[in-house]
Amino acid sequence: MKALVISGGGSKGAFAGGVVEYLMQVKGKDYDLFLGTSTGSLMVTHLALNKIEALRELYTSVNQRTIFSNNPFVVKKVHGSKVVTINHLNVLWNFLMGRKTFGESKNLRKLIKNNITEEDFNLVKESNKDAIVTVSNITANEVEYKSIKDFNYEEFCDWIWASCNYIPFMSLLYKNGCHYADGGFGCLVPIREAINRGAKEVDVIILETEVTQINRIPSKNPFSILMNAFAFMMDHVEKHNITIGKLSAKQNDVKLNLYYTPTVLTTNSLVFDKKLMARWWQEGYEYAKSQQSELMNELKMDLE
Repeated sequence: MKALVISGGGSKGAFAGGVVEYLMQVKGKDYDLFLGTSTGSLMVTHLALNKIEALRELYTSVNQRTIFSNNPFVVKKVHGSKVVTINHLNVLWNFLMGRKTFGESKNLRKLIKNNITEEDFNLVKESNKDAIVTVSNITANEVEYKSIKDFNYEEFCDWIWASCNYIPFMSLLYKNGCHYADGGFGCLVPIREAINRGAKEVDVIILETEVTQINRIPSKNPFSILMNAFAFMMDHVEKHNITIGKLSAKQNDVKLNLYYTPTVLTTNSLVFDKKLMARWWQEGYEYAKSQQSELMNELKMDLE
């Protein structure tokens, strides 16, 4: 059984799309399990149906408005570079409305339903493929994995949405008496879950560099401190997940193939820029191609 795991990473999911396009359409890889966290959860249904082009269209056409119904960020150009700051007016409005988060991502929920049809859902559910998304149950303090096989269409769309909601900047899902948010808070890279479900070969796309390549810009206000603190915690959750995944793979004799981003794509993955994401998709494709070439060269040297 083969599994594809895609980590969280917001807009950087476009890079993962390029990697998957090469692996599935050029290398002809066929997976039984598709597991995703956050942006990865947006991709699993399309990938289970091999709808790569539709996924590419989705990831190269979104912007801030298609994600946020109330955007807590302002993107400005300073000396030719994009700088992200907090939209204090929108944040204040959310507080006045009695909402629990700085921003709202209800447009993302609509986007999910518009791009993952009920027909698509039923095709995957009735197939021998499985699509699984990771969510964080904030109320029960647990990580939960939601399989497409266990829910109806509306419920599964809710779980995808919850997996993508990076609180407190996006919406908080209240469902079954619990609050749910981004799966990355508990498991950013669900390698061990893929192995627990029987996978013997796992391709893992990790939307970060293998080695830390940046120091974060000093915080100038409480919001930037919060962003930096969250990024710090998520980095360590990711490293923990990968370490546990590697140990589990070794213990269960599982072949593990890791694909990291070769460079830092962005320092704020909650900013969605169509042109950048189109470029990242192509970079992901070229990166996967180069990795396969390196692997072939190593095999050739070993044979010689």
